Amino acid sequence: MSQDRLKARVSSVRPIGVYMLNGHELKFHKIGRDGSAKCDASFTGSDKDVIEGVVFEIDPGEVAGLDLTEGVGKGYEKKLVIVTNTQGDTIEAFSYVATTIDDSLQPFTWYKTHVLIGARNAGLSAQYIFRIESLKAIKDLNQERERSELIIYEQ
Repeated sequence: MSQDRLKARVSSVRPIGVYMLNGHELKFHKIGRDGSAKCDASFTGSDKDVIEGVVFEIDPGEVAGLDLTEGVGKGYEKKLVIVTNTQGDTIEAFSYVATTIDDSLQPFTWYKTHVLIGARNAGLSAQYIFRIESLKAIKDLNQERERSELIIYEQ
């Protein structure tokens, strides 16, 4: 959700706005290449479950590179979803959905920081941000990886 992190991967990224994905829950249970948990738009089918997030526009020529970076076919698959903004307008977007999950995993603190910065910068609801803040995270023992992940926020 972090625009800074996404911009480091695809230069054309432009936020369209905040949208909700109904019938899904944000879970940190996708098995990451580093052994920690990553985000997933987990389908529940329940009307009470809603993910708040940002829809970004990306140049079509950069989508294949983003798919590769995100791990399509290696832990994530792309899924077309219908999302709704606060005015009730709907659009079709794609989301990455986890195919390899483990509910016992936790995200690294730096990964949770990416999600929180994105949520705050997008202006997601205070209640939704609090839910993300409340999730447990673990310290990455690889300090160089943590530093390289968070350097994008230093100015």
